[in-house]
Amino acid sequence: MMGIGSTAKTVRWAMLAGTALALCSAVPAMAREDAAAGEAAAAEAVVDSGSIIVTGAKTTRSATAISGGEIQKILPGVAPLKAIQTLPGVLYITADPWGNNEQNAQIFVHGFAGNQLGYTMDGIPLGDQSYGNYNGLSPQRAVISENVGRIVVATGAGDLATPSNSNLGGTIETFSSDPTQQFGVRAAQTVGSYDTSRTYLRIDSGDIGGGNSAYISGARQRARAWDFNGVQKGWQANAKFVHDDAAGKLTLYFDYNDMTQPNEDATVFFKPSAGGTATSVQLYTPYTKPFFYPGFDAYRTSYLTALGNSPAAEGNNYRNYYSDAQRTDYLAYARYDARLSDRITWSTTGYYHHNDGVGVVAGPLGQSITTAQPYLDPNYASLPANCRFGSNANGIRPSACTALTDAQAAAAGAALVAATGGSGMITRTTEYRIDREGVISAVSLDLGDHKVELGGWFEHNSTTQWRRWYAVPLSDPSLSTPYVRPREVMEPLFTQYQGEARINQLQLHIQDTWQLTDRLLVQGGFKTSAQWADGRFPVQPRLGSLGGTTALPEGKINTKNWFLPAIGATYDFNGHEQLYFNVQKNLRQYQAYLAGGGGPWFTGSQAAFDAFADEGKPETSWTYEAGLRTNRSFGNGVTLQAQVNYYHVDFSNRLLAIPTNPGGIAGSGITGGTSTLVNVGDVKTDGVDAAATLRFGTLFSLYNAISYNLSKYQNDYTSTALGIGAATDSCIGGYLVTGGVVPTCGKQLPGTPKWMNKTVATLNLGPVEVQATGDYVGRRFATFTNDASVSSYFLTSLRIAARVPDNVLPLQKVELALNVTNLTDKKGVSTLSIGSATNSWSAYPIAPRQWFLTLSAAY
Repeated sequence: MMGIGSTAKTVRWAMLAGTALALCSAVPAMAREDAAAGEAAAAEAVVDSGSIIVTGAKTTRSATAISGGEIQKILPGVAPLKAIQTLPGVLYITADPWGNNEQNAQIFVHGFAGNQLGYTMDGIPLGDQSYGNYNGLSPQRAVISENVGRIVVATGAGDLATPSNSNLGGTIETFSSDPTQQFGVRAAQTVGSYDTSRTYLRIDSGDIGGGNSAYISGARQRARAWDFNGVQKGWQANAKFVHDDAAGKLTLYFDYNDMTQPNEDATVFFKPSAGGTATSVQLYTPYTKPFFYPGFDAYRTSYLTALGNSPAAEGNNYRNYYSDAQRTDYLAYARYDARLSDRITWSTTGYYHHNDGVGVVAGPLGQSITTAQPYLDPNYASLPANCRFGSNANGIRPSACTALTDAQAAAAGAALVAATGGSGMITRTTEYRIDREGVISAVSLDLGDHKVELGGWFEHNSTTQWRRWYAVPLSDPSLSTPYVRPREVMEPLFTQYQGEARINQLQLHIQDTWQLTDRLLVQGGFKTSAQWADGRFPVQPRLGSLGGTTALPEGKINTKNWFLPAIGATYDFNGHEQLYFNVQKNLRQYQAYLAGGGGPWFTGSQAAFDAFADEGKPETSWTYEAGLRTNRSFGNGVTLQAQVNYYHVDFSNRLLAIPTNPGGIAGSGITGGTSTLVNVGDVKTDGVDAAATLRFGTLFSLYNAISYNLSKYQNDYTSTALGIGAATDSCIGGYLVTGGVVPTCGKQLPGTPKWMNKTVATLNLGPVEVQATGDYVGRRFATFTNDASVSSYFLTSLRIAARVPDNVLPLQKVELALNVTNLTDKKGVSTLSIGSATNSWSAYPIAPRQWFLTLSAAY
């Protein structure tokens, strides 16, 4: 397999062999999956009786899961992360109904943000899911939605063996289905709102002798955005081979994904401080900000000025010509599960992931002039600082400038328009490359009452990010579209900077599961987490193009914690009710992303980086959880599965990127910006989840989950921090920044609601099934000081499916299903983009009501 040989060269020490106890006790070590045992494991682990949600895992941790069949009922082709939004304690929102668009995706689990969670697919690490990703890929890019066997979510703390360097909070494990034992063909076609078309096909070989089976599968999706002329589209292919005999099981897996996602910008909102006022520009807040593509001439002549400036009255809510994300991924793994004896199993996995991608924004030259002028104006170096153009003011003489006349400034601006293609636009890209290769090896020993697992994970990651700028030629608009990578059709005007990182990850674990009595099971162990990261900038930004930055910092940061313990227990009262608890410490390694804020390598100076490298501490958390589960049958097909879970989290060394140069928090503006990464103190969380599934035979099932989360900052922080620390001992209260102190102490974590409720009701009338889903998300604060918030919302969806009775057609299954999302056409805020202490935030809208019709068949 690709990557195994090169990994062997990289790893100079023998990997410890070991087996992780999977999240659910019946799930095989290191997320091993086989067709029969895998489904049995899922059923035993989460009491799967075919409902939309299954609860009640026999583990020391809180765990819930959803099966592949129920995932597709939510919406055929739905992204795995979107599918778990009905699980307790989980908030996942996007502005598209599938959850595929990664720019505006947002997830919180028990107050932890998406890049503070752990993600795997068949046990393979998927990175931290940041939009500007450097260490992984999204689950929907790793496996076709229809090939997902199940998803398991640990909302408190993940298993010790989970290969992740970011699972400060919980973990989300996606499992692909295995080949079936009979030959078969499955196909589905979805059509619907906004010209949607999704085609899925899978061919299973069945058992071809000798314990061998395989499948190949492909999917193609196209859908127009609901408020602008952009088409989200892509191709994906999966292949899986399994050889299973008495000696062991060999699994080979391959995934290819190529996707293009036109993006919409978030709307910036402003709320004045108490007693303050807002300008008309600040109050201009459109519900959506659709881009203009393909209206090239209209955008250039009726929206922009001749010098490429956008309407001043729209301020930060100006519209771009277009933006998009394009990603191509290759993911492969080889796993062998050796059955060495009745008591010893050994699983080893080698994997490889390659990604190349680009994020593109084509928009007004004036909005990017502070970056473009240092490169394209031959007189820039000799211009007095007060004569250089400001944002959205290309060709406009600054009022303090006396060295230029208005005519000279206009002429210089016109020359910059000509230098960028003559259209008044410029294109900014962030171009990505990721090459990851890793080994996971684990051994499991069955010693009677003791089951010991020990193992390790090693990964080498080589990643590069380029910030490049391209012309938008007036002479050939076809070169500037959301479906073309600029680098493939033209040379860049300039490369602003290039960052390269080399990252090695090592994680070891050992764990003992002790059946102390027939009723009491105790589990204890620890893991290590080590990261060696080296970040360099072969191309540094030109002076003046990135605020006041003279050079981006370079260097190595090695962080190691050799003891991250976990202990837990379950007590089975009577075969129906279980009491459990778990205590665990986790750590999140620094992000080695070199094209934006959030990590030490994009701080404003070498001195700031060196201070963090010498004295900084990664984020850590202690998670305490306890709960009660029940699984009851009352006769006549009436059953109940339920779980109540209480959790407390002590989150230490919270890191915040405070801006040091123009460009917004952590460089969120189009021209970018640098930041100082600082430790702003602690967060304490208390919460309760309760979930239950009640079934009345096969006729009707009702699932409901309610969640309460109170996550509060324990410190104020100073916005003028130097070095690594910004937390203060004060708790001044209120909302106003006073003397540089931001009053966050006692405030709720923004973005995550205190209350959520999820409901799924399913009525099965033989060949017809009706399913209704309700999703309540409570009020969310939009700033760190809680001086602004967005209202709660309740979304509903509906599915009606009709299945052709068996033996009517020469097929195993023929079904026609209608899905309607946002049934009541609710308007409001979906994704929040939080970056300010007070006054302002950004938000995306809720997608309107949409319908989708799917015809599926199996042979």
